[in-house]
Parts: sequence; structure tokens; C-alpha cells
Amino acid sequence: MAYKLISFFAVSLLAVGVLGCDKFNFGSRKKEVKVIAAPTIQAKGAVVVKVNNMTYGLEDLKDEIDGYNANVPDDRPEQKITTREQKINYLRNEVVRRLLIYQNALDKGLDRNEEVRQALEKNKEDLMVVQNIKEITKNIDVTSKEIEDYYNTYKDQLKEPQERQISEIVVGSEQEARDILIQLLQGSDFAALARSNSRAPSAKNGGDLGFIKKGQKSAQFDAAAFSDTLDVGKISNIFRTSDGYCIIKLAAERGGKQKPLSEMWDDIKRGFIFLKQQQAIDDLTGKLSRDAKIEVYEGEIK
Repeated sequence: MAYKLISFFAVSLLAVGVLGCDKFNFGSRKKEVKVIAAPTIQAKGAVVVKVNNMTYGLEDLKDEIDGYNANVPDDRPEQKITTREQKINYLRNEVVRRLLIYQNALDKGLDRNEEVRQALEKNKEDLMVVQNIKEITKNIDVTSKEIEDYYNTYKDQLKEPQERQISEIVVGSEQEARDILIQLLQGSDFAALARSNSRAPSAKNGGDLGFIKKGQKSAQFDAAAFSDTLDVGKISNIFRTSDGYCIIKLAAERGGKQKPLSEMWDDIKRGFIFLKQQQAIDDLTGKLSRDAKIEVYEGEIK
């Protein structure tokens, strides 16, 4: 059975500890078995359970549990179904119960219910779209040359983000900034001058902002803080931002290294494949749109 058939009560059953329970006593007594029309969906893999005349396969169970585990939060690994005992309990307490209720629904003729019929058609539509996209994109690949060319073109942008440890002094007038700059050039302590003169919140820390990346401050600040001419241990010239007149000092830097192509290969390939897949889908829908009669009734949308 396809993973799409997971019932609405699957999560609630597991949430109350169904993995540790055995709610069914199979074979405890014999009773008359009602014959229900066999479904068209065939069991995948070795049959692991048969409910009346409906079979369910090992691969069905694997797919269903994989789907369940994929939705378990990363910080709750204990909720995943991993052991043989847990899988058996899931089969007994979830799959069997769902198949019993499904068979009962068939017996009531709910498969002919209009709401159910429309939902099945919508699910069929979604599945066929997904399958068609798989068919369209299954042969898409990326050449080594494409990956190498991309890396060589954009390798500067593929560097690790650079971070710089910056200290700042911010004052209200240019003259005040000039006086402080002279003191700094004469050897005065940057942190002491920041504590006694800077009006920025960082003054209490001697002006230290810690490690920052581009974009955390203003464009004017970034231009000074990440200038190639500002070396570690050096101070900048005076520059102005919306906060006032600034002088900064570069205390340390990290990151900014160029990653080798070998480390970037898989990421670039995945990105390229995704772009090619999107282009293939766009090309198809574009062609189909040109050949189709499409009428959009915007006035009906409230």
C-alpha cells in the first residue's frame, strides 16, 4: 500500500505509546471471516500481514516507516521507529487497524461517496504531476566542465564568510573624532578612549563589537571595517555614519578562505541539476501553455 494511505490517527496512536503495546491477540480464537473485494493495489515485497483477503508487503511497511521517521523532529530521535520490535508493533497496532477500518469503509460503500471520490481524483492529479516531473527530469545531468566553469567564474563568491573583530569609537562631532584620532596615533589605549568618549552602546566593552559579518552594520561601516587596507591591529580613518563620527580598530579576523573545488563539487552539481530541472519544467509548461486554451476568471476570486 502506498505511504499516501497513512490514516489520520497514525500519529495519535504512536503518541500514546503504541510502540510498546500489543493490542491485538492474533489467532486467539477462530471466527467467521467476511470476504471483501480485493483491492487493486498489490503488496510490495514479501507479504508481512494479510487482513481478510487484503495483503500488505514488507516494502510497503518500509516506505511507510521511512515516511513517518522523516517527519520526526531532529531533536526527538527517540520517537523514530528503528528496531524490529517497534516495526512489528507498528504493523500490528497501526497498519492492521487501518486496514480493518478501510475494509469496513469499503463494505459501507464509502468509496462511492462524492467527497471521497473528489479527494481521490485530486490525489491522483497530484501523483501524476509528480510522476510526470520525474519522467521529464530523470535523465538530466551535469558535466564536469560545467561544474569547473561555474567554480572558476564564481569562486570569489564561494569563499567562506569573513568575520572581523571590530572595536569602535563613535562621537558626535568631527573635531572630537580628530582629537581622539591624534591620541590614538600617539599611542593611547583604544579601549580606554572608547569607554570615556564613545556614545555607542559598545562603550562599556571598550568599543568591542565582537566578530561581525558584512551586512550587520551600515554600508559606510562595512566599507571601513572590511577594507583590504585595514590590517589586524590597525585603526581606520574617521568616517561618518547615521550614528555619528566613527573610528574603528581591527582586532582579529577569521574565515574568508577559498574552498577548493573538491569540497564544492557536490553542492555545485546539486544546484546545477536543480536549475536544469526547473528549466525543463518551464520549457514544457511554456509549450503546453501555447497549445492550450486557458481562461482565468479573476472576477470570481474574492
